[in-house]
Amino acid sequence: DVETHWNQRARTFPCSNLCNDRWSCDQRWLQCYHARVELRTSVKIIKFGYLLCILLAIGIAVYLLSIHNEDQRMWALLLIPALGLIILAVRHMRRRLIKLTILDDRLRYEAGVLSKSTRTMELTKIQDVRVDQTLGQRMLDIGNLSLETAGESSRIVMRSIDNPHAAADR
Repeated sequence: DVETHWNQRARTFPCSNLCNDRWSCDQRWLQCYHARVELRTSVKIIKFGYLLCILLAIGIAVYLLSIHNEDQRMWALLLIPALGLIILAVRHMRRRLIKLTILDDRLRYEAGVLSKSTRTMELTKIQDVRVDQTLGQRMLDIGNLSLETAGESSRIVMRSIDNPHAAADR
């Protein structure tokens, strides 16, 4: 029975109090679901780096083909963009290792894959939220988000996140 399902969801889901009809239960559930926000490091610079490495590799290959290069050692120049791609791939993987999740009343900071470190705190314990942006970060609409909390390990820094001012307002 559909109505029973919605009423059970209303009683068991922490964000919804009383639901008079199916529509209000569904809307309350969606509001609670969307209250969860995940922040990760921006991928804009990494994508730009991938594009730059590929264009550099194509440029080197076209140049070597156009001069009718007979020296096979010149093709070793393609190792430069290949090394750049490897460095960017490592940064891309490292980007996935750090995540800041904002729940209804808590903040969770997770770092690591094999050995994972998790720090959870109440949103009421956050004393200061700061956004730092260099000129290049301002042009790309990315920045560093710093959260000051009460306690010994009092600062959490998320580097190079997209739209940092909107994240700070959340």
